[in-house]
Amino acid sequence: MSSILQISQVRPDDRLIIFQEQRVVISDNKFIWRFEELGVLSEPDNNLLVVESGNEGRLLAWHTDLEIASLLQAETRSLRSLLFLEDNSQFVQAGKAFQVLEWYLAHRYCGRCGAITEPGQESRVLVCSECKTQFFPRINPCAIVLVTRGEQVLLARHSRYASDFYSCLAGFIEVGETPEQTVQREVFEEVGLTVNNVRYHKSQAWPFPSQLMLGFYADYVSGDITPDGVEIDDARWFKPGELPKVPSSNISVAGELIRDFAPASG
Repeated sequence: MSSILQISQVRPDDRLIIFQEQRVVISDNKFIWRFEELGVLSEPDNNLLVVESGNEGRLLAWHTDLEIASLLQAETRSLRSLLFLEDNSQFVQAGKAFQVLEWYLAHRYCGRCGAITEPGQESRVLVCSECKTQFFPRINPCAIVLVTRGEQVLLARHSRYASDFYSCLAGFIEVGETPEQTVQREVFEEVGLTVNNVRYHKSQAWPFPSQLMLGFYADYVSGDITPDGVEIDDARWFKPGELPKVPSSNISVAGELIRDFAPASG
């Protein structure tokens, strides 16, 4: 079965996550719809993407230019806003749907020759109709690290977010690097510190837009904190009982790294 469906292939009990202008259509915190609930609407105007199949039937992603939110008496919200819903498993599903959608929209045309692409029949892939280049969903690996110095942890305020939250340092893994090398490079580039004893803790899929976060701890070796002023506005050492606002451990690997080192942080 292809991972891209036409309207005639959709079953009444299929579940849909609907994106309008790449924002999630949601009503009273509900954003997973049964296809049979949409019977009052005109037929979807483009393809539906299979996100996953399981005991509850298929989960599909549908991207539409229709003003469907108003037709459903719903609203549209950013994917990031769903982080704070109580059911984290549904956010994971929405994140996966968003990543599948981004892959599809980014590869409607071949990046080599410009011809239109077509869905593969056996796996999630788009194939160029002319040169046959294959485009699979791309995952961008990132290393995220909590640097420790004795009982203290290094937390930073990131320039790109207008908030008073402090979190771990992170960066994309570059060509030819191991994740451990990325940790050492990013820490030095962003705050001027040297670290060692880089050790893996856990990973998390992170759909902003399509990342795999690899979480690490590392030990401080030398240097004075010097924020780069580009990625990092401020960085400081904190004791476990004196932490600033940090990410929730329920929704991010950064929060888990902090909580597992300093349990009082929650």
